[in-house]
Amino acid sequence: AVVSTQSTGAVTNAILDPAGLGVSPYSEGQLQENFDTFFEDVFVEVEEEYGEIDEMNVCDNLGDHLMGNVYIKFVKESSAKPCVQALNNRWYNGAPIKAELSPVTDFREACCRQYEMGECSRAGFCNFMHLKPISKKLRRTLYGRKLNSALIKKTPPPPGASSGDSSSSGSSPERKRSKKSKKKKKKHKANHKLSGRLYM
Repeated sequence: AVVSTQSTGAVTNAILDPAGLGVSPYSEGQLQENFDTFFEDVFVEVEEEYGEIDEMNVCDNLGDHLMGNVYIKFVKESSAKPCVQALNNRWYNGAPIKAELSPVTDFREACCRQYEMGECSRAGFCNFMHLKPISKKLRRTLYGRKLNSALIKKTPPPPGASSGDSSSSGSSPERKRSKKSKKKKKKHKANHKLSGRLYM
């Protein structure tokens, strides 16, 4: 299930081109850093509040119907509807969020192949999705933890260990470490935190 948040173009414009001049005063590195901050803020809070995210993408198109749109695909379909309902009462950086369930479930089919090869003749006004990439460091941070978690779950028990073995009792070091790892994660503190307060 995919959630599409619309009318975020104004938000991303405020981050990347605050003066609205069409030319950003920031360097390429600063632009990427600002975008990564925006991406991480949304990704982490949505995942913590509504469920595990399989994939999240932000459109880099210039057309009004696509500019700045954020698409979030959840691992569980049941996470999508509560997310839409909640986000429609939320604001980001002083701008309202408008969320809806999206018919797009396969991002690869919706993306512009020519853009990915650097050959799209329609530039930002293409009707296919031009996805803005996040930095490799942030990708490793957001998606790498999922891979590590999956690998840990698949790791077989040490030789000789069994469910009835005394070494797997509640007092074992392994069990204690397991309990510690399940402690509630520290709440994400975003630079542009999604806020339920309505700014007028």
